[in-house]
Amino acid sequence: MLKTPVNNITACLLICCPDRPGIVAGVSKFLYQLGANILDASQHSTDPREGLFFMRMEFQLELTDKAALEQTFQEQVAAPLAMQWHIHYSDKRKRMAIMVSAYDHCLMELLWRWKSGELQADIPLVISNHPQLEKECTALDIPFHYLPVAAGSKDLQEDAVIRLLHEHRIDFTVLARYMQILSPRFVNLFPQQIINIHHSFLPAFAGARPYLNAYTRGVKLIGATAHYVTNELDEGPIIEQDVARVSHKHAVNDLVMLGRDIERQVLTRAVKAHIDNRIILHGNKTIVF
Repeated sequence: MLKTPVNNITACLLICCPDRPGIVAGVSKFLYQLGANILDASQHSTDPREGLFFMRMEFQLELTDKAALEQTFQEQVAAPLAMQWHIHYSDKRKRMAIMVSAYDHCLMELLWRWKSGELQADIPLVISNHPQLEKECTALDIPFHYLPVAAGSKDLQEDAVIRLLHEHRIDFTVLARYMQILSPRFVNLFPQQIINIHHSFLPAFAGARPYLNAYTRGVKLIGATAHYVTNELDEGPIIEQDVARVSHKHAVNDLVMLGRDIERQVLTRAVKAHIDNRIILHGNKTIVF
């Protein structure tokens, strides 16, 4: 039995399960019996061959015992419907680390959005392999950690980064144009917890120098892609993308200037979607509500 409720919180339930009748009714009935008020509900069914159902439900309720709620939901709803599910609570803000190199545009966009209250997360630290952006972070009272990558010292640098992420209890990390490839060891420690911005419309022009490659190819669209990091370079599940039209009149520097504006917007939208618990991962794809 659930304890007598005293705390009013908002919760977000993310669900993936085989598609069948009664899923929405089962979840809604369970929440109704708890006295919860459903604030938002979104759902998506795949084609019949795959036969999967995805749902995001945000609700408000008074609750003291989260473990009891989760156990009861698992027994009464999730297990009978073969659900994979996660629940997030509004009384726990996500803790976001930012890793950046020398380019400042994505970092500054995130900091501005965070300062204005658009990104409802905490930023305990910024980590960089270059020292240039320390003043911008400390001006906002965000600790800045300069951890250079010298020849032959990448493993030691990553060890230091990993220690900081653990010490600060980081929930997810944003690579805001961090121009280093993370090792498989690093990525495997933080699965589905690292968001990267790549300066092209993936899968086109993965890897280095995408703007130069786009110019050489004579494309008419350039873009940016925010994705979760995996051990396959620039192949992780895509969260957000956008493009801008270009022409033969644009030089490489023009593409870079236009692209940086897209990068800022795309990364911010992806980070906000992650913070707001609007993403369900399915294989190498995402469902973003």
